[in-house]
Amino acid sequence: MQRIGLTGGIAAGKSVAARRFIELGAVLIDADALAREVVAPGTLGLEQVVETFGPEVLAPDGSLDRAALAARVFDDAEARRRLEALLHPQVRRLAAEREAAAAAIDPDAVVVHDIPLLVETGQAETFGMVVVVHAPEEQRISRLVDGRGMPETEARARVAAQADDDARLAAADVVLDGAGTDDELRHQVDLLWSRLAQERAAEREADLASAEEHRRR
Repeated sequence: MQRIGLTGGIAAGKSVAARRFIELGAVLIDADALAREVVAPGTLGLEQVVETFGPEVLAPDGSLDRAALAARVFDDAEARRRLEALLHPQVRRLAAEREAAAAAIDPDAVVVHDIPLLVETGQAETFGMVVVVHAPEEQRISRLVDGRGMPETEARARVAAQADDDARLAAADVVLDGAGTDDELRHQVDLLWSRLAQERAAEREADLASAEEHRRR
């Protein structure tokens, strides 16, 4: 099994790369999706969030009001740390379970962990390969403003809340250029996928050679 950590700044193109990995046959484990799962109605995660931040973070239907929670923690570093301490262990547990299930089905699976805060949460060293989708900061801000209709002040705050480009790039084993078109980014993923296939083939050959040498002894 090949374990890949995929990350990138907001609006860099990470989602395009993630979708292409799925199309090529990878098992994608989406940290954001798991983060929503652990605070679904009736979960321990939601109960803990409400205990910590109060009932005002609940929507009328009893689900988590994400906008209300975001307003509580976005500009409060201590509140963010409390939230992360509650949820990150649960997200990592679910991710490990999904990875184990994928490996049980296919020991040669390529498992891609899509983790927006991979660098910020110190997980880079836990993967065999870290792939960073990179685009310049100003371009990402423009995408948020022009493509998603986000106010510029909010866009800049979102970008500033993440790791800076230098920190992400320092953690990268592979950098994919997200500054161009979606097709250009998908092509880069295709090239990486071919490289991964070659590495798996070489590893299988080495294992077979080692087993044959052991048998002859």
